[in-house]
Amino acid sequence: MGVLMSKKQQVEKVQKCNAVVSAFQAGIKERPAPAKQDGGEGEEGDGPAESSATPDEKNAEDTEKEDTDNNAGPSTSAPARDECKANQESWSRLRDGKGVEPEDLDKSHQLTPPAFVRPKREADDDQPVEVELEKKEQPSNDEMCDVCEVWTADDLYPCRICTRMFHDGCLRELGYLRAEALQEMRDTAHTVTGWSCYYCDNLNLLLTEEEMYSLMETFKQCKIIPESCLVSDELLQYRHFASKQQFDKDLTDEQEEEVLAQFAALDPEKKGHIEWFDFLYFESLVVLRKLRTENSMVRLLTAKERNNARSVFLGLDLDEDGVITRAECRQAQQSWFHKLNKDSQSCNVSISHVGPMCESSPASSGSERSKTDDSRPVTWVDFLKESAIYLLAARPNSSAMHIRVPL
Repeated sequence: MGVLMSKKQQVEKVQKCNAVVSAFQAGIKERPAPAKQDGGEGEEGDGPAESSATPDEKNAEDTEKEDTDNNAGPSTSAPARDECKANQESWSRLRDGKGVEPEDLDKSHQLTPPAFVRPKREADDDQPVEVELEKKEQPSNDEMCDVCEVWTADDLYPCRICTRMFHDGCLRELGYLRAEALQEMRDTAHTVTGWSCYYCDNLNLLLTEEEMYSLMETFKQCKIIPESCLVSDELLQYRHFASKQQFDKDLTDEQEEEVLAQFAALDPEKKGHIEWFDFLYFESLVVLRKLRTENSMVRLLTAKERNNARSVFLGLDLDEDGVITRAECRQAQQSWFHKLNKDSQSCNVSISHVGPMCESSPASSGSERSKTDDSRPVTWVDFLKESAIYLLAARPNSSAMHIRVPL
C-alpha cells in the first residue's frame, strides 16, 4: 500500500545538515586554542582576531549557559549545584511535563521529540463558557499521523481525548511509549475504552510556567526526587510539609487517613509504592484545583470530553427538564473512571478506596446532610463546571485514581 510523503523528511535532512555544519564550525573555532597556549605568540595577522573573538565567544557561552540554567529549574542555590548530574537532568526533563525518559532506547534512530509548549492564562480565562446541551459537537480525527504527517488509512490509532492520530511505529521510534504501552494502545485505541496520546495522558502539561515553577519549588523543599517512586511514609511526610507551609499546622489524624486513602487509590495494584508520574499527575491536579476556577478548567476540556459529559447528562435527565440531582451528578463523576479498570471487581475496589475512610472524615458529610444534598438539583451548566476536574483526572491511561471521587 502506497503512502503520501510529506515535507517532514526534508525538514529532518535540513536539520541534520545544520547539525553537521555547526559541528564543523565549532571544530574550527576550537583549533587555535592549543596553539595559543603552547606558543604564547602567534602570527601578527591572526593574533588580534583570536584574542578579541575568544572573550566574546566565552561571554556568549556563559550567557547561554546561564539562560539554560535559569530555564532548567528555579533553584540556583549552592545545594542545587551539588546535586548529581542525573538528578539535574531529571529536573530539566520535568519542565517538559512528565520527567521520565524511556529506558532501552536507541537514540541514534530516534525521531525528534515534540517541543511541549505550556499554556498561558488568557484575560477571559475565568469567564463563563457557553456550551450548549442540545448541540452535539462532532470533532473529526486528523487524517495524517501527528508524528510523520503521512496518511496510511486503517494503520492509524486515534486519541480518545483530542483529534490526533498516530502510527504505532512512529510512537515506538519517538521513544515516548514502551513496548507494553504500545501494546495497550493497539488493544484499546479502537475500542470504547479508548487510549490517550502522550499529550493528553500527561496532566502536568496543563500547568502554566508559573504553576509549574511553584510545584517544582515545593518538590525541592520537600526533597522529592523526580522519577522516584514514593512509599506511604514519604507521601505522608510530603503532605505534612505542605500543610505546614500553607496552614502552619500539621495534618490531623483524619487528614492522615485521607492521605493513606489517596495512596491506595494511586496504588491500585498494591505494589506498596506509587509511580512517579502518578504522583506528579495527582499533584498537578491539586495545583489546578487550588489556582484555577471551574470556568478555567472547563476551557481545558476538548470537544470529545464535552460530548462525553453531554451524553452522560442526557442519559440521566430522563424527564428532559435540563436538571438532574446531586446524587446523579456524583454517579456520573464516578463513571469517568470505569474505563481504567480491566474488570468489574477492580473497578469496585478502586472506587471504594477513594472515598472517606471513616464517618469522622472531613470528606464525609453526615447521613442527614447527605440525603439533603443528594436531592439538590443540578443544571447542565453546573454539572459541566463541577465535573471538569474529574474529566481531566480521567485522561491518563494509568489505572491509578488521580482524584478523590465523591461517594
